Amino acid sequence: MAHPPRIVRSSLLPDFPWDSLADARAKAESHPDGFINLSMGTPVDPVSPAAQLGLAENSGAPGYPQTVGTQELRQTIVEAMTRRYGIIPLDPERQVLPVIGTKEAIAWLPYLLGLGEGHTVVIPELAYPTYEVGALLAGASIVRADSTFQLGPQAPTLMYINSPSNPTGKVLGLEHLRKVVSWARERDVIVVSDECYLGLGWTTNANGVRGERPTQPVSLLHPDVCDGDTTNLIAVHSLSKTSNMASYRSGWLAGDEKLIHELLAVRKHAGFMVPQPIQAATVAALKDDGFEQLQREIYRNRREILAAALRDAGFTIDNSEAGLYLWSTRDEPCRDTVDWFAERGILVAPGEFYGPKGVKHVRVALTGTDDQITAAAQRIAG
Repeated sequence: MAHPPRIVRSSLLPDFPWDSLADARAKAESHPDGFINLSMGTPVDPVSPAAQLGLAENSGAPGYPQTVGTQELRQTIVEAMTRRYGIIPLDPERQVLPVIGTKEAIAWLPYLLGLGEGHTVVIPELAYPTYEVGALLAGASIVRADSTFQLGPQAPTLMYINSPSNPTGKVLGLEHLRKVVSWARERDVIVVSDECYLGLGWTTNANGVRGERPTQPVSLLHPDVCDGDTTNLIAVHSLSKTSNMASYRSGWLAGDEKLIHELLAVRKHAGFMVPQPIQAATVAALKDDGFEQLQREIYRNRREILAAALRDAGFTIDNSEAGLYLWSTRDEPCRDTVDWFAERGILVAPGEFYGPKGVKHVRVALTGTDDQITAAAQRIAG
């Protein structure tokens, strides 16, 4: 009896980008003065002490956590979003959903919302790769576009926006966001705003242009953007960057009550539950605004050191108004630039990872220790 062919889901997906950096990594690791990895946005600084204490004090919890999270967690999320970012006060019972890290949430979001063949997902022209992966897992079509004018008459089902951007650090201004919301409302399009770098906005231009001040990041759920109406809007938030909690997998979705309800209902069945000790750690971290502010200043200092070195070495830094990266170019193929860094013991990410428009850029992360950033700057500047 013939058996049906085995379905290999991974065959639907692109190769994992960082696997292609093996040769460059090997070259960088052979540098006599040591290897400096600036290719990923993974934190290297200590986790918020408050979060560590919250985790430890709740490490003995034996029971299953709820998918919806504790009432204290949801209330604390709402209060922190309003306090830190001016987001409209949300209903903690209906408009917030904790997730097991935002990469997981983004990867499964189209599928969990019922998208598939015949649906279109719009992602930025230069985009975090998981947006594409999530659409492919759901079986949906993908369109890369930074402007609603590029999309033509047929409306997509879902549109991702990312401000501040990974990889470019670009910040979408208030009027741009308002136009996206208005356009989407007219066409019943879901807008998902990845805001994981929202707390890392800078007030100086990376290229040192005197008098030029980048636009400060603003949430999709800010009242000046959405006018207090969250219909078809979801904001994605994380503590991986601002509280160094990447290993904790602590994030959440917030916004449209109906969409949150649907996601909660499906995630219950799938067993997507944030561990209770992680929920407690998240509460503690969200109550500690001082740590977030301190970490931002640490990254600001590293940014200034690296940006100066890149400029001295002849690089142009584009956008990079916020976030953890310097979007840099020498106007050559990005893999050649990756090799240039590798010869100096530094690994960076080629811009082609993020879309065809990135073929002449590299993404240089700020996520090295202070000593590593100083050493990298010395090697870059020559």
